Parts: sequence; structure tokens; C-alpha cells
Amino acid sequence: MSLGTDSPIIKISEVSKFFGEFQALKSVSLDVGSGERVVVCGPSGSGKSTLIRCINRLEKHEQGEIIVDGVTLSDARESLEKIRANVGMVFQQFNLFPHLSVIDNLTLGPKRVYGLSEKEAKARAMEYLERVRIPDQADKFPRHLSGGQQQRVAIARSLCMEPRILLFDEPTSALDPEMITEVLEVMTELAGSGMTMIVVTHEMGFARKVADRMVFMDQGEIVEIAKPEKFFTTPDSQRSRDFLQKILNH
Repeated sequence: MSLGTDSPIIKISEVSKFFGEFQALKSVSLDVGSGERVVVCGPSGSGKSTLIRCINRLEKHEQGEIIVDGVTLSDARESLEKIRANVGMVFQQFNLFPHLSVIDNLTLGPKRVYGLSEKEAKARAMEYLERVRIPDQADKFPRHLSGGQQQRVAIARSLCMEPRILLFDEPTSALDPEMITEVLEVMTELAGSGMTMIVVTHEMGFARKVADRMVFMDQGEIVEIAKPEKFFTTPDSQRSRDFLQKILNH
């Protein structure tokens, strides 16, 4: 199943991914337009996280083709560097450097990759810490922050690289319930700014509010692609209906 726009910024064509004998993705195709917000949902083990990890080569697909912003994903170093410069990733577990302060976590990438001076990198870091509403935490270490604050730092760190695309892999799943809202508010604001976003999440309220399209996956396949209003009210597949009934009544 492939549904997308005339000039996609991400083009996934017939992509398959194996872990040994297990096939995690089965000929998946999806186009994502520039500035589009796509939410990927589905039961555990459906291939959601594997799909977005393939987009920036954290996982290597065996079959099919992925083109990101005009660059075909391959093992070539130049291809990887271009794609990783344009694609930011926010993980479940924050992945901050514990021995570095917040500001140093944010300035490391821009200085190394783009050659920014310390002053330029710090100015950029403070701009994005303001955007995620925690500029007062700049000099603290990750261990002194709440989980919600750490995830907002992780989002700011991705933004410091000024990517064209942001991927979110269940960014609220490791958070306590009261911290989920603060992270989703930041993501909602980002979505309103025109950033291309692919978000793997079980937060259906957020999905309904923010997504341009819903992608429902099960057993390594895309089962359904639909606008949120259709997906949440009259999904086409029985598998989508069963999933929504379980998750919305949870």
C-alpha cells in the first residue's frame, strides 16, 4: 500500500527487513510529503519502530529502496552523512550523554558536524531550549532533570542540527503520565511549525489532533493509511477497528 504526495520528501518503496529468519517489514511502501505529519501506530511488534529506524539507516533494509530528500539510502558514507544531517531522531530513552551538561549535549553536534564556533553553537542551543521551554536547565546534567525535561532536551538537541525531517520513536513511552503532556505540547507546537514529522506513538489524542495521515501497521505490513477523521471513526480494516477498540478503551 502506497499513498502519498506528488513530490515526497521521503519515498519508501517495497522495503523488506529481516532479523535472521524473522521478517520485520514486508514490502512496505509509503510516501511522505514535505511538511507532512504522519503518525504510525499499531500493536507491539508490528514493525513501526523498525520502519522509522530504516529511514536514517539505524537499521539496514535488505530489499526495496528508500529515498530521503532526493538521496537514495545506501552504505555509501556520503549518502549516510547527507541523510543524517537532514533527519533528526528522538528515541524512547532520551540517549543524552550523562557526563555532559544540557548545553554541552546540544552544542556537540553543531560544532562537530557544521563547524560552528562555541558562541554560535551556544546561541543556537539556547534558542531551541527556549523553544522546548526549559532554557533555565541549560547548565544542569541530565540526571538532575525529570524524564519529561530530558525528553525535551533530546528534542532540542535534534533541532540544533536543523534537520528537515524529525522521526519520533515512541517518545513518551518511558515517561510518567504527568510528564507525557509537557512533551506532547512541545511536539504539537513543532508540528504547527511545518516540520516534516513521522511519529510512532500510542498517544491517540495527540495523533488525532496533529496528524495529516495515520498509518496503521500490523505484522510488518501497512494495513491502512487514512486521514485521522476517517481512521478514528470509520477505519476500513477489521484489524484497525480491533486495535482502536483496545487502545481507546484502555
